[in-house]
Parts: sequence; C-alpha cells; structure tokens
Amino acid sequence: MNCPKCRHELQVPSEICPHCGIVFAKYRKYHPEQADRPAVQAPIVTLYEEDTARPLMQLLFYEARQPTLAYFSGGLIIFIGLIIWSWQLISASIESNAVGNSLLHNVNLPFHEAGHIIFRPFGAFITSLGGTLGQLLMPSICAGVLLIKTRDPFGASVALWWVGENFLDIAPYMNDARAGQLPLLGGNFGHSAPYGFHDWQYLLTESGLLQYDHLLAKAVFALGTVIMLLSLLWGGLLLFKRYKAWRCSY
Repeated sequence: MNCPKCRHELQVPSEICPHCGIVFAKYRKYHPEQADRPAVQAPIVTLYEEDTARPLMQLLFYEARQPTLAYFSGGLIIFIGLIIWSWQLISASIESNAVGNSLLHNVNLPFHEAGHIIFRPFGAFITSLGGTLGQLLMPSICAGVLLIKTRDPFGASVALWWVGENFLDIAPYMNDARAGQLPLLGGNFGHSAPYGFHDWQYLLTESGLLQYDHLLAKAVFALGTVIMLLSLLWGGLLLFKRYKAWRCSY
C-alpha cells in the first residue's frame, strides 16, 4: 500500500507511515476523501523495470529513500572525492606507502590493533593475522549493514571502497616482511623488533612464504584496486539512477 498523505510505498503492513509519521487510522478519520483516492505511484529508484524478478539487482540497486536534489548532490560530492582519492592511492607504488601516510591509515589502525585482541584466544598465528582481519572485517560489516539493514546501497558502495582501501593499506606492510624498514607502532622497526612484532614477517616466516612477500603484496594491492574500482562503478550507477529518478519527480 501507499501512504495516503505522502504516497510513500510501504514494504510491510504498518499502522504508522515510516516516512512522514502519520497514524493511518487518524488520518483517514479526518481526510476520508483522500483516503479513497487511488494511490499515485511515486518514482522508485530501481535499475531495471524487471527488478522484482531479480532479487540480487533489487538488493544492490533499490533505494527506499525518495530522490531529491540534495540527496543526489551529497552523493555526487562524496563520489567525486572518492575518485580523486582512489587515483592518489592506486597510482602510487607499494614502496611509497602512500596509503600508510594517508588519513585513513589512522582510521584503520584502531581496528587493526583491536583485531589482535579479539583473535588472541585462537593462538599466536591467528592473533598476528587478527590485525589484518580486524581492519578488513570492520568495513565489510559496515557494507553489509548499510546494504541489508538500512537499505542504503550507495553507503554500502562507499564501505566497499573502504574494504579495497584496506587491502592497499595491507600491501606495504606485507611487502616489508623481509626488509623490516617500515616504522611500526611504538617506534619499532621490523628488522630490530623481537620476532613476532612485525605481523607479516611472522606470518610469512611461519607459513614458509617469506620469499614471496613482494609477489603477495602486489597481488593484495591489485585485489584492493579491483575492489575500489568496482565500488566506484556501483556508486556511479546508483548516482545515475538517483539523477534520473529526481528528474522524473521534478
């Protein structure tokens, strides 16, 4: 059904409109003529007309919020910022550690350290790996909540971009496993710190893959790049749909 006041489409039966907040019983009591009016379908932000038969497309591209100019403009500003930031991070070499010197590295670091604590009960190897898992799990959880719980696929695309950025953040650390030249937390360096202080030096040594640290770092950097580009493609499609829906409702 549609709300008789704002015509917002209700996904589940309700006594109150989640969009404008009216109580349907009271509204119909004082506006019987509007309650009897046929519902006018508001423009719905979907990618294809046949989305109802495509659950995955519906999940990825349906936005419950009605399009407005401010809604579109805000998303466009974020999108442009992510494009510029992506170019700066992806075009830099792994050795330059551009991601490690960026603002987001300081955002990722608390989740990295929290991962060590959370995964400590699973032994020394998983504890060391827990730092990497922590900084990948947080943006992944954010993407899942935004996509499934709050029905905000554009927000989920931004969180997915954050997942890719974390892979870029991990690559220089992995690349440094043998050299141990990167400064670590507390002012330590991998080449002089006790064994196990440098996560990826320990992880790759224990798994017998230390000689492949540069190759693995390049693979992780490439994976992060692909994830970031896919997230930008997803966000761009959503913004294009927002624009079309806003123009139709204008």
